[in-house]
Amino acid sequence: MNKSERLNDMMLFLNDKNTFQLSEIMAKYGVSRSTAIRDIKSLEEIGMPIYSERGRNGHYQVLRNRLLSPIVFNIDEVFALYFSMLTLKAYETTPFHLSVEKLKTKFEHCLSAEKIEMLRKTEEVFSLGYIKHNNQCEFLDIILQFTMEEKVCQINYDKNGTEKTYIVQFYNISSAYGQWYVTSYNFKDKRMQVFRCDRILGLKESDAFEAKKLVDFKRAAENFYKKEDATNFEVEIASNGVDLFFKENYPSMKLRQEQGKNFIRGYYNKGEERFIINYLLGYGDKIIAVQPDSLREMLLNELGSLQNHFLKLSL
Repeated sequence: MNKSERLNDMMLFLNDKNTFQLSEIMAKYGVSRSTAIRDIKSLEEIGMPIYSERGRNGHYQVLRNRLLSPIVFNIDEVFALYFSMLTLKAYETTPFHLSVEKLKTKFEHCLSAEKIEMLRKTEEVFSLGYIKHNNQCEFLDIILQFTMEEKVCQINYDKNGTEKTYIVQFYNISSAYGQWYVTSYNFKDKRMQVFRCDRILGLKESDAFEAKKLVDFKRAAENFYKKEDATNFEVEIASNGVDLFFKENYPSMKLRQEQGKNFIRGYYNKGEERFIINYLLGYGDKIIAVQPDSLREMLLNELGSLQNHFLKLSL
């Protein structure tokens, strides 16, 4: 391990410590006393808040503050972090209080003029794809906080224009297809339920039920999602429909490739018929076969309704 790698690893090692002895550094990295002292001095020079306590029981102390200790990145790692950060521009809301422009400025302060120019040129010719998030999610930061703290809460939710109240515990927050979603355990219905975060109108802590452990949700997630009256389905798609699946799919479905054929297999719960119909219509003529027959009939009925709608437009 060279010196730069050792210093980077040392910062991670010391970051969660309040105090440490010089002997700890010597033992962990197999260096001499003088080398350990020089390494600690190097850490101080690049901004790590270390100071020494002299005397018989002398030791080093790491100042506690809200700033993370610096970590040394190579230029490829900096570029990877920079362009990943730029994808945050797509989000109207994030659970973190930050400004992308301020983050960009901080990156520039860490780089030489030559590297900044290289970064700017790269930005002109290289970009990461993303879907624009246009909806404001007022409570996204609180949703994250309550999820991490395993709190039961009451939410007021806009369901198709009607305000509903639920007692839930948040389990997982995800971003998909231009929206923020939070998967939650509905205590009244004793099942998992997914909410769009921008439709949460109010949120407060509740003591109506005892909170569960997140690890318990992970163990039983599949059983929570699927209800007893769920309908299993199988849709065969052409090979040119596989890309569509990877662009948009949901936890209740999987793609299986068998003997040169492609099958989307999954289930939908009662009340989710509209969702699965709208999803499958996006495959158009890439659908080869549909099971069960009831799902095929619903697709045909929806296509008939759409045809009537557009016929009326042409009159």
